[in-house]
Formats: sequence, structure tokens, C-alpha cells
Amino acid sequence: MKKNEYPIHPDFKMWSRMRPPINRFMLPVMQRLMELLWLRERTTAELRVTRESIRSADGSEIRALLYSPVGIGENAPCLVVYHGGGFVLPAAPYHFSLAREYALSARCKVLFVDYRLAPKHPFPATPEDCFAAYRWALDNAERLSINPSKIAVSGDSAGAQLAIVVCLMAKERGRAIPCAQMLMYPAVGSLPETKSYREFTDTPMCSSKDMEKYSRFYLQDKSAGKPEYSSPIHAPSLADLPPAYIETAEFDPLRDGGILYAKRLRDEGVSALLTNTKGTMHGFDIVFKSPIVRKCVSERVAFLRGAFEE
Repeated sequence: MKKNEYPIHPDFKMWSRMRPPINRFMLPVMQRLMELLWLRERTTAELRVTRESIRSADGSEIRALLYSPVGIGENAPCLVVYHGGGFVLPAAPYHFSLAREYALSARCKVLFVDYRLAPKHPFPATPEDCFAAYRWALDNAERLSINPSKIAVSGDSAGAQLAIVVCLMAKERGRAIPCAQMLMYPAVGSLPETKSYREFTDTPMCSSKDMEKYSRFYLQDKSAGKPEYSSPIHAPSLADLPPAYIETAEFDPLRDGGILYAKRLRDEGVSALLTNTKGTMHGFDIVFKSPIVRKCVSERVAFLRGAFEE
């Protein structure tokens, strides 16, 4: 069947035919290869990188990178980052680059979490890992020289869903709620009825057909965890969640879900800044030097600075 052609901006043309090989045979290979990226992260003259170990709810050890700008001082703000990848892929090179940029430009520490991946570790292991990392940051704030009242969460795609779920978990479990949530092209949960999900069945980087494959790997037993932890858009209440910054991509099956999440937040009294980017596809951050991406990153940093200053 002939693929549709979408008017994607020239900046992203080289990725306009990219469709990740998502199958049970290729995933272990891709996971092993991409995990090597973790090992190359090193301290520089501007940024100190330390490797941390965090215990999850079931006793498993997960790892994280802590990026600390040189000279940032004590009681610093912190951004906890959950990378995208459909719950099955490790962080890509641009995820590490963005973590470094957020640390330096927003003048905050960044805790970059390497949560466990499906299909070996299906739902609800992943959100429990992510909440454990947030809780660890709170509990170790003094040792880490961070301000526990200035911890924000962020993620792209699947990582954005995890950031939302961490906010819900903190609210429901009686822990301090993050001061902000920064979400790029978020996977907010099951919304097969939206126009973008129905229409974008063959978009590059991610399509609604891809989302169905990711879901089969991740949600092997939907009854294993609370429904809103796999589909936060359907949470009974979003009231009292932190202020949000949300970006969507034009040619992305998840686009309308991000818009609906912003609307629900606003309807329930939560501030939500929504940016609908044009000419973009899911995962457009991969073109790190694109003027479109640079503008988005500037807006994200401005949001973070504002959240940390309040």
C-alpha cells in the first residue's frame, strides 16, 4: 500500500520516512545497542555528571544520571526527566543532549532516569520506577543539594505520560507534588477516537499502528495497575496537578490527545500552556539544531525558569 505524503517541514525531511522496526526480534538488539549511549556520558568543564542507583518499589535497582551545572550552589531546582521510546526503547542521543541543555540553560540539576523497559518489564513496572526516582529525589534532597519544593518532571512521548503519572501518584500517595510538568508530544493514554489517531496511521517516527504495537508490549496485563497509571487522560480528576507546558506535533497521532489533556487541566483549574507546532512529526527533537526545535527548547527553558522562580 502506498504511504501518504505529509507536508513536513524541510528541516525534518531526512526523517520523514523513518518508521522504527518494532517487533519482538529487533527490540532486544536495539535495546542493547542504545544502552551503550548511557556509558558515554561524561563530566565536562560546565557540567558534572554522576551515576546514581535507585531502588524501585519491587526492590529492583534502576540507574539514573544526575547532571549538575558547575557552580550551581546549594538548594538548587531539579528537573526529573523520563525519556520517550514507546516504553520499549532506551534513550536516544538527543535525549541526553536535551538533558544537558536543560541543566545549563534553566540552571537546574537534571535527574535523567533509566527506567525498566517492556516487553521484559511491562506495566506497571515502568511508572513505579519513575515514581521511585521522583521519591528518591525528594528523600535525598539535602544530600543532592536540591530544593524539594522546586522539583519538576518532564518527558517526551511515553516519557511525558510517565511524568503525568508521577504527578498523579504523588497526589494519590500523599507526597509533595512536582512544581511543574513539561510535556513534549505526550502519550496521554488511550484515545483511539481522536481525529489525529484515526488519520495518522502511517506517519513517520510514530503512527497509530505503531502505538498499537507499543501497547501490546507494554500493557500485557491491563488489570495489573490502576487504569489512570496507563491512561492518565482518563484519571477521575486532574485537579491540583502542577502547571503544565505541553507541545504537540502537527503530523502525529498523539496530537489531539495532548490538546485534550491541556483542555482538561484548564477545565479543572490547572494552568496549561499549549504549543501546537507546525510542519512537525512525532519526535521532532531528533533534529536538534533545527530552528523550530531551538525555538521550542527556548520556550521550554523559559517555562522551567518561571516554574523554579515562583
